[in-house]
Amino acid sequence: MKDLLHIPLGIGFLLFQSTCLALTEIWANKMRSVLTTLGIVIGVASVTAVIAALTGLKSKVLHDVESFGTNKIYMWVQRPDSGPQRNASWWNLRFVPTQLEGLTDHCPSVAEYTRVGRIGRLTVRHGERTVDNISLRGIDPAWHSIEHRPVVLGRLFSVVDEEQARNVCLIDPDLRDKLMLDRDCIGQTILAGGRRYAVVGIVERRPEMSMIGELMQEEAFDVFVPYATLRRLREPWCEIIATSKSTAVTDEAQAELRFFLRKNRGIKPGDPDTFRLLSIQSEVKKFNDIALVVTLVAGGVVAISLLVGGIGIMNIMLVSVSERTREIGLRKAVGARRSAILTQFLVEAVVLCLFGGLVGVALGQLLTTILANANPVLSEVAVPGWAISVSFGFAVAVGIGFGMFPAIKAANLDPIEALRHE
Repeated sequence: MKDLLHIPLGIGFLLFQSTCLALTEIWANKMRSVLTTLGIVIGVASVTAVIAALTGLKSKVLHDVESFGTNKIYMWVQRPDSGPQRNASWWNLRFVPTQLEGLTDHCPSVAEYTRVGRIGRLTVRHGERTVDNISLRGIDPAWHSIEHRPVVLGRLFSVVDEEQARNVCLIDPDLRDKLMLDRDCIGQTILAGGRRYAVVGIVERRPEMSMIGELMQEEAFDVFVPYATLRRLREPWCEIIATSKSTAVTDEAQAELRFFLRKNRGIKPGDPDTFRLLSIQSEVKKFNDIALVVTLVAGGVVAISLLVGGIGIMNIMLVSVSERTREIGLRKAVGARRSAILTQFLVEAVVLCLFGGLVGVALGQLLTTILANANPVLSEVAVPGWAISVSFGFAVAVGIGFGMFPAIKAANLDPIEALRHE
């Protein structure tokens, strides 16, 4: 039993002694050690910074998408490239109300849906204040829960508003302030495209999405009217937004919607769709797949730096073996085993790589901080704990892989020939 306890203690003492010898040797050749580990430093810093940047970017995009809604499905008309409808006019391809009747009854995975119609760019006026390039949108009541934009002041559109196509509207707080309406502006009127609308409510501001915020600046202000009101003016360009009952059934909901629309739009089997469906969940999956590929490619490119660093480690360890040949011969002559010699040089290579890995992680953290402060899009960039573990794992693997050959060479030296070495 005592012999079994001596084995791990002996191994531990051998590793401790080898580490002390390695640190002594590294300290004795400080400049050479620094230059030797430069490749490891660059490789580990690159790995750390690349992983941090990609992880932070992915986190930011997914955060934006989650605030947007991951269970949404968008539907809009699209002229097919083939089939009998390939030359059809957009008027004939448009969605009409009868095509959506009974949608939630025939699509059990769909929670709700809304039509969203829009008309051009209008000028909105109140008194002497005007705002140009406003999109007038017609919506159904379900729009508020689908888009997560409730009415924060006033009321929703009523059934009477929809049935009688009343000239009422909802606006957002930014447009209210831009037109200098009263803070409680319910009952006041605005002119949009030459028509007067009574403000019945204020909707919550659209969620901020840093990744596409600049792309949506020109649609910063919203004016919403009942869909029937917009349709009375003219037939609008219409899209449909639906939500699945959960992200787990989004694919089923998309399949049900495709079957329902094909049937109601009279598309024969074998003919291409005259509409397009896009689910946010499927786009998230595509983004994750792309992010994984980019990470792997970037990791492969960065691994070249580690390979170069490993070659430098092997080269300098061979030089070290050559310089210390007489020392190796002397140690063997007084009874040192091959395993002790091999362990000494292998530990020295690993310690060199770990030193390079430590400096590389520090440099990678510095680069990550610079990235986070340089661009708001990368504000969530941070070095994850697993990235540090991976970096040190790479460093140890390089030390073992490229330090093994010099260590074996040192362990196999003949003590007599080694003592004769000049």
